[in-house]
Amino acid sequence: MKLYTYDPAPNPRRLKLFLKLKGIEIETHQVDMMTAEQLSDDYRKINPSCTVPALVTDDGTVLTEVIGMYVYLEELYPEHSLLGSTALERAQTISECHHLFSGLMMSIASVLRNRGKSFINRALPGPQDVPQIPELVDRGILMINHTMPRLDAHLGTSNWMAGNNFTVADIDLLVLIEFLSWIKQSIPDECTHLKAWYERAAAQVA
Repeated sequence: MKLYTYDPAPNPRRLKLFLKLKGIEIETHQVDMMTAEQLSDDYRKINPSCTVPALVTDDGTVLTEVIGMYVYLEELYPEHSLLGSTALERAQTISECHHLFSGLMMSIASVLRNRGKSFINRALPGPQDVPQIPELVDRGILMINHTMPRLDAHLGTSNWMAGNNFTVADIDLLVLIEFLSWIKQSIPDECTHLKAWYERAAAQVA
């Protein structure tokens, strides 16, 4: 296998923490997003979607979504499960990952990519040029402010995102809390359960 990634970015960081906790080592190439290497002809041959990470399996299949990489690698390396040990736990974990990605991840990315010169005509990842829509910044902030109290309430009744054990859903939320700093946001002071969870989760990956 070979992994194409860019460690500082949030999606690559999700996978990096998963690999660290599972003790998995994969040959890795850093794709320099600061120089737009992900848009180069050479990288397009590997992943036409021009996104990172991309995992090339031993049979040449290219996986481009972190959730798919979680599932694939968990199957190959079942020790220290991070997806849950039963069918229901796995379903709950993947559901939480989906909620976090479609809600919080997309909201933060919307704020980041629709303001500032760095993302002019790059409002969405991928090979196509997409213009910024400034109104989406306000909507992204609105969704973040709506989501944080809901997460706080959930973590007031559960130690972890998907039940009694630390899973990839906790990895995803941990990375997203870090990603908030990219848009100068953080956990609201009143979200005490979320703050306590963050301390527990950070200790798990330290």
